[in-house]
Amino acid sequence: MTDRNTLQAQLEQGIDALGLQLPADAVPRLLDYQALLTRWNGTYNLTAIRDPAEMVSRHLLDSLAILPFVQGNSLADLGTGPGLPGIPLAIAAPGRQILLVDSNGKKVRFLREAIRSLKLEGVRAVQSRVEEVDGQYDCVTARAFASLADMLGWGGHLLAPQGIWLAMKGKSPDDELSGVPDGFTVNGIHALDVPGLGAAERHLVVLQRS
Repeated sequence: MTDRNTLQAQLEQGIDALGLQLPADAVPRLLDYQALLTRWNGTYNLTAIRDPAEMVSRHLLDSLAILPFVQGNSLADLGTGPGLPGIPLAIAAPGRQILLVDSNGKKVRFLREAIRSLKLEGVRAVQSRVEEVDGQYDCVTARAFASLADMLGWGGHLLAPQGIWLAMKGKSPDDELSGVPDGFTVNGIHALDVPGLGAAERHLVVLQRS
């Protein structure tokens, strides 16, 4: 089992490599979240990743890599699972209203416990299918959730008129671009260099209303 000091060093090095400036309490709070996820994962199987060091790179740093693209006062994280990227983003850049959406009851129970125990202000979790969620958000995130066509088809109504949609992908989803529904435009596709992931590819597709 990797000790907390080692995980802290790994996380801090990764944050530096990403060029991010985070609040003073962000690193311990991110590690508290990772520890809570590890604890619950033993019973509820919330993520296939078991190794804490791997969680730092594949969950925490992977989520934080999109922080420079996040904008606005409100964010909806669709298909959030155990809170990715929504909870790391809430810790790293507090102050916006964040809605975590997942249809899995076990995961939403974990999310509510994480919000309570980590004292995440302005963050709430809802158990729902994406297409049944109401409201409009300045920023919408979705991590390995569905094809671009499906995620926009199900959740496009949640994006505010001047909002930005951040779709987190592995390989560049060139074959999905033709399926982007009318009314949405691909603003850019960015290759992300996530510390600790080695050769694993990460791309961020940025979309807006057209």
